[in-house]
Amino acid sequence: MDYRDWEILKVLYSQKNLTKAAKLLFISQPALTNRLKHLQEELGVKIVTRESRGIHFTPQGEYLVHCADEALAHYQKVKEHVRNMSNNENNTVAGILKLGVSNFFANYELPSLLKLFKMKYPHVEFKVTTGWSKDITQFIHNKDVHVAFVRGNYSDRGLRKHLLFEETISIASKEEIHMANLPHLPRVDYQGDFLLKSLIDHWWAENYTEPPLISIEVDQVETCKEMVINGLGYGILSSRMLNNAGDLYKIDLTDQKGKPILRKTWMFYHKESLEWNVVKAFVNFVEHIQY
Repeated sequence: MDYRDWEILKVLYSQKNLTKAAKLLFISQPALTNRLKHLQEELGVKIVTRESRGIHFTPQGEYLVHCADEALAHYQKVKEHVRNMSNNENNTVAGILKLGVSNFFANYELPSLLKLFKMKYPHVEFKVTTGWSKDITQFIHNKDVHVAFVRGNYSDRGLRKHLLFEETISIASKEEIHMANLPHLPRVDYQGDFLLKSLIDHWWAENYTEPPLISIEVDQVETCKEMVINGLGYGILSSRMLNNAGDLYKIDLTDQKGKPILRKTWMFYHKESLEWNVVKAFVNFVEHIQY
């Protein structure tokens, strides 16, 4: 079996139809049928059976499908490693760069960053995974990605890190507000990163004995910002989120000593990943960018 056989099994299992699977695989149905026949002969087992409504996978076929993801991932890893070994020998920068990126960074910072990097290194391809910083941190610890961009002070044990920027956290409102009245004013709340929510909740507990008056709950920070811009309540947002947000009234959160509460954004990577030219080039590129 080769990687193409694993791909065929995955697509065939998802479609349960030879015609649809052949179309997705960009081969003819007779070619697919023939490939499947040879695969069954090679393994000496029946993988699928034909039925009136399509095809049905045998227990042996089900097992092979479950192995497909692992086999394809291993093949991809071997291919990347060999390609990067070749790059190191030729001192060129090419290959696939796997990035884990927090949602905010992916939406507001990453596109321009990749554009600039791609202009300098046109032969690099990117595979980007986005999500909450907590999950992205787990990806880099597990080495599922080469480089991670994380907001907040998550665990960096065993990793190298580079501080990209710091930002304040602000109360933003369409109209001027007084801090003493905050518990009685409508607030637009959103589903945010765990550490940011904890930081805001801790600040609130230090300053007020009453809970906030949540008038609107949304699942995206961008939606929260638009609600605030339209005067539907105040929001507590990071300062970079408020760039180009119009003429809003803003108050930065401060700790008990009057110092601004800062949120940091980091780049994480493993030291051994720098043995690959594509990772080394990207890390060096990002470290020299002025945010």
